[in-house]
Amino acid sequence: MRGDNRQIQTAVLGGAESEKPLMLPLEAIELDAFRRRHDQHTFWCGLLLGGCGLQLTTKLYTDRVCHFAHYPGPDGHPHLCGRSVRGVASADHLYVKAAADAWLRARGTQAGFDFVQPDGVPIGSVVDIQLPHRKLRVHLDQEVAPDWDAEHEPVLGVSVPVDSDTLIDRWYVHRIRLESEGTARRVRIGTEAFARPTEWFALDECEITDRGLSTPAVERIVQARSAPPSTRWTPGKKQEESAQDVQAHELMRRVLYARRTVSTDLAEEVCREIAELAGVSPQLRRRLDAARRSALAWVEKETEARRELFARLSQAVAAQKTGSVKAVLAEIKAGTTRGGRTEEEEHTVREAAAYLAAVEAARLARLDTLLEDVSRLPANEDPWLLKSKVEQLLQGATGAGKLGEHRQAQLSLWSTRLRHLPFPPRPATPFRPQERVPLHEQVSRAYWTTRPCPQCGVDRGQQCVVDGGPHAGRVRQVPHVDRLRPVVDELHEQQKKHGVVRTEWRAYDVPCPDCGQEAGAWCLTPGKPHSARSKRARELSAQQEPRL
Repeated sequence: MRGDNRQIQTAVLGGAESEKPLMLPLEAIELDAFRRRHDQHTFWCGLLLGGCGLQLTTKLYTDRVCHFAHYPGPDGHPHLCGRSVRGVASADHLYVKAAADAWLRARGTQAGFDFVQPDGVPIGSVVDIQLPHRKLRVHLDQEVAPDWDAEHEPVLGVSVPVDSDTLIDRWYVHRIRLESEGTARRVRIGTEAFARPTEWFALDECEITDRGLSTPAVERIVQARSAPPSTRWTPGKKQEESAQDVQAHELMRRVLYARRTVSTDLAEEVCREIAELAGVSPQLRRRLDAARRSALAWVEKETEARRELFARLSQAVAAQKTGSVKAVLAEIKAGTTRGGRTEEEEHTVREAAAYLAAVEAARLARLDTLLEDVSRLPANEDPWLLKSKVEQLLQGATGAGKLGEHRQAQLSLWSTRLRHLPFPPRPATPFRPQERVPLHEQVSRAYWTTRPCPQCGVDRGQQCVVDGGPHAGRVRQVPHVDRLRPVVDELHEQQKKHGVVRTEWRAYDVPCPDCGQEAGAWCLTPGKPHSARSKRARELSAQQEPRL
């Protein structure tokens, strides 16, 4: 498993279990002031951030953003941390707790806070706030679906979807977002209602009432929903309407409601009632007919979109494209297809759900097998083999779904063991340059096609091709050995004849004493080779050792 190269933007102050979040400035000019302000503080990859609990340092750059970084391990290699979220929003749950606690204390109210992890979701997805007579649950992402019938009142992050039916039934829902201000995050509370834009307020503008969390927008929404409908009066005109005209106005309102709630069933029902309504004034009849034509065209468009959506789901299941199945199912569940589903649509959804369940079960079964294999390794096992097995295990856990507490604990244990495994250098193997360096690396590319190839038969100046199997005729990346061997032998003879000996060594011309990779093979570290390998190449160059 390679180290996670994503930049760490948040940490906690004082210790691994601290709840004091901190965000690092991105610009170098701001980082200098940040360092002076916190010269007596220590920064940590906090456990409540999902981190490893080790100390961090700050990295200053002028050509890219500044960030936190782990100190190197005892062997000098980069530290491997399993922290999954590292961006500026990775400590938002700690900022929510700090802001809510200060806000409630200012009002003489104390509350309990809990970073719950239902079904093993990552820490920070949900924050529970227990008030004296009420409970709020803050959903900062989509990992946990809101439960509108539970004892707690959901407060949704900006990425958490909510359907129109819920907005209509509940009158409104609350949202939360965090905005960066310097090295802190500021909490804003929003109120969203059906057919209304979300209104945002500072936390100090909000209150806790008998209805729960309340904003200035809530008061206006409640007042508007509770007030009796106003009657329209025009001076000098008689305000009497026939029963049919009153019904016509109601049908047009229902058409508008059906389109706003994306309910094709309701729209079709209203269109039938419009067609059957008689005795309407000519002016209203024209408006009714226009509304019916528009509604029928909209129903046809929505029905086609719905048909395409379920067809995409069926195709994704048939092609076993797990990511596409999840995306389309999420689109369906988010309310794209409101109203009752047909039996065929329900069957398609059930098939997709069964497919995802089978995929998750297969991944979990493979993960259990990997866990069992690793646990059976003897205590004195070769650290390099154990490292390979544990990396395979941790990679298998990626995308395996909800792992549960038991598997999470085992993975955390093996991840910790991996960080503390001793890796002694592998014994160096005798180095014979001419045997270790591939033939195509011993001569320049310009010499590769100076002779015809005796194996695949191509002429001089042409590249070698695959001479058998399913890929016959495809151009090879390197020439055949039989074509290169006489070229290399001829060049070696010329070098010996003229006394030309190559003494410049590259790092990959020698085996690596750290990870045991042979000459010509890349080191196990990402990016550059191990320093010991580069040092060995410089020593051979300094000793004028010949390189053929």
